[in-house]
Amino acid sequence: MILFGDSQQSDVDLAVIGAGLAGTGFAASLRQRGFEGTILLFEAGRGPGGRAATRRRRDDLQWRLDHGAPCFSFSQAPQGPLADLWNPLLEQGIVQPDCGLVVGLNETGCLVDPPDHPLLQGPCFRGVPTMASVPEALLKLAGANTRGVFGERISSLRRENGWWCFSGQLRARSLVVTGNLLAHPRSLAMLGWHDVPLRSSVPLNLDLTLDAALERIREMHASVRWNLMLDFHCFPEELPRQIWLTSDAQEKFGIERIVLHRQQDRRLGLVVHGLDDGSPITPASQPRLLLEQESRQRKALAELLLPWPELAQALPMARSLGVMRWGASQPLDAPLPPSLQWCQPSAVGFCGDWIAGPGFGMAEGALQSAVDLADQWI
Repeated sequence: MILFGDSQQSDVDLAVIGAGLAGTGFAASLRQRGFEGTILLFEAGRGPGGRAATRRRRDDLQWRLDHGAPCFSFSQAPQGPLADLWNPLLEQGIVQPDCGLVVGLNETGCLVDPPDHPLLQGPCFRGVPTMASVPEALLKLAGANTRGVFGERISSLRRENGWWCFSGQLRARSLVVTGNLLAHPRSLAMLGWHDVPLRSSVPLNLDLTLDAALERIREMHASVRWNLMLDFHCFPEELPRQIWLTSDAQEKFGIERIVLHRQQDRRLGLVVHGLDDGSPITPASQPRLLLEQESRQRKALAELLLPWPELAQALPMARSLGVMRWGASQPLDAPLPPSLQWCQPSAVGFCGDWIAGPGFGMAEGALQSAVDLADQWI
């Protein structure tokens, strides 16, 4: 049962799967438009964030490590309804411009200009004090009739008598998914389902908009990242914020970038964004792949950190906080057209950085799609 106000209810007006920027932004956008119904957000992580999540440690309450996206990237300053959602966060100091130094590293380990990448173009912002502060603030803006269920990956989903039904007795009148796992064939291997969950929930030809959306989503590809997290008990001066590898260096080392996160007590959190090598990923193979990725990335770091001798010398003593696998860290192609975001007959919608439009694959795209879907949904 989910608590709303003073009573227990098993029915909600809207269920949102994913409490990252798109999910929390969508909920906040609905409230800005006057929606007063009950909203429930499901999130597999321990709290709001998605790729803007922040790793915390029970044994060290001061430790905060942004282990996914290190910043929020925009192709241009937010405009219109997106600005209405974003600007209050700026005014409250929840986000601020990210002016940290970004450097490049080539295949020989020499410092060069950073590569030309969309994530390095246009305005960039950081969450204060962490990236998770932003989805947390958006969730707060969504109001008292909004609740989150964390550490919960949806394992049961069906459409029945006009309701979206989940495990137990929970039902929702409408459903919004912010990632495409439940609509994409990769769910068969990753979640062990016999069919794409949304496809099996709504038979073919009952909702032509959903049919078209699922067909488009089937064509999508996304990059996979294996993010290694390390705790360094030192913080040398003059360190960059991000170290981006050139294309040749990425091919050689299997790493996209290294992100450095200063801690309050002058320690350092370091995140390696490791590239996938194409090995089949299933629930059974993932534990082995996590260990292999950590070993490979630590070995590569021994060479990649040489331009910063103090950091390279501290690497053997750096404490591992594990590897986080991001199954769809960035969409690559076949974005979903905004015209297919809301499927009225089946009451299901889509938002996320995989929707077509400005900021595709970036924070801008996730938030813009949330604002656009709220306009359609209302």
